[in-house]
Amino acid sequence: MKKKLKDALHRFKVETFKMSHQGADERSREILEATAQALQNAYTFHFGKETSPARVETFQMIKSVMLETLLPPVLEKLMRRITVLEHQNTATTKLLEELMEALSEE
Repeated sequence: MKKKLKDALHRFKVETFKMSHQGADERSREILEATAQALQNAYTFHFGKETSPARVETFQMIKSVMLETLLPPVLEKLMRRITVLEHQNTATTKLLEELMEALSEE
């Protein structure tokens, strides 16, 4: 019994280590899709009629720079971390199921 629990915990540790350090290439498509989706959901702003066209143009230029240069690497890093955490959560659930099954057998 003790060996089963120890083996399950060891498998979990190995899997989570691989997820956070090695398996980024396997999940890169998922990460890039989530990043692209987040960038497509960028906010749009509506300006009043009294706002000058120069101010609106300046604002749109700043928004374009943010969406094209600054935001994508930051969002990709966040999505990478979120994806790893989601996979680790799934692995934790699997570990708990294995532990509960091993405990119920005894």
